[in-house]
Amino acid sequence: MKEKSTKELLIIIPAYNEEKNIEKLLDQLESPEIAAIADVLIMNDASSDATNWIVKGRKYEIVTHVFNLGYGSALQLGYKYAIRRGYEYVIQMDADGQHDVCNIPVIYKALKTKDENGKCPDIVLGSRFMEGSTEFPVSFAKKLAWSLFRGMIYMGTKRRIADPTTGLQGLSRRVVIFYSQYNHFDDKYPDANIIMQMLLLGFRLVEVPAVMHQRTEGVSMHSGLKPILYMFRMVFSIIAVWIGIRGFKLDAGAADESE
Repeated sequence: MKEKSTKELLIIIPAYNEEKNIEKLLDQLESPEIAAIADVLIMNDASSDATNWIVKGRKYEIVTHVFNLGYGSALQLGYKYAIRRGYEYVIQMDADGQHDVCNIPVIYKALKTKDENGKCPDIVLGSRFMEGSTEFPVSFAKKLAWSLFRGMIYMGTKRRIADPTTGLQGLSRRVVIFYSQYNHFDDKYPDANIIMQMLLLGFRLVEVPAVMHQRTEGVSMHSGLKPILYMFRMVFSIIAVWIGIRGFKLDAGAADESE
C-alpha cells in the first residue's frame, strides 16, 4: 500500500473512452496553481480506446476497471482510494473538458470556508446556472428535466438548487466516507437523487458559480435515447430517496458530527 499523501485534496476524474479529451485536461491540471494543492486520480471505467495508455504515459495514478461498471461505481471506488490515502477533501470532475480547472481552487476554498455558525460545508456544487457562472447553452429537453428536478428537490427539502445535475463537486472527508459505504451512492447516475438524499439527511451543501464548456470531442454518456431513460430513472430515484428517509428514517443521524 502506498504511503499517505502529503496533500489534503484529491481530484477524482471518471473516464470512459476520453482519449480525445483527457490529454488536454491533464495538461491543464499540471499548472502550478493546481499541482501545488492537489493530487489526481483517473478512474478508467474499462475504456476501449487509448485513455488508459495516455494516462499511464503521463505518470498519473489510474485505476482501471476490467468491465464497464458505470459512472457512479467509478466515483465510489475513487472515494475508497481517497479514504485509504488519508485525503481530507475530494473534488470530482469530468474527463471531457467541460469542467474548467479554474474551478478547483474556488471549490477547494469554499470547502474550507466556515459559515455564520462556524461550520464548513460538507458538499460544494459547481453550478452552471448562478450569477457569475459562464453561459452554458442547453437544449429544451434538458431545461425541462432540470426544472423538474429542481422542483422535486424544493418540494422535498425546501432548498433551491440551481444546478441539480452538476458533476463538478467538492466533498468533505465525512461525505466521502458516507458515499463509500454500501447502498449510500447511486452506482449509475448519482445526480439530483443524491443531492436530495444529502439535504434530507442534514449535510451542509452550498453552490458556487462555475466556469464550464461544451463538450467538443467524444460521445456523452447521455447520448441517444439515454437521456429519456435517465430522466425517468432519476424521477423515481428521487421519490424513493424521499420515501426512504422521510418515511422509513433510513440513515437517520448520518450527518451527526458528535462521533
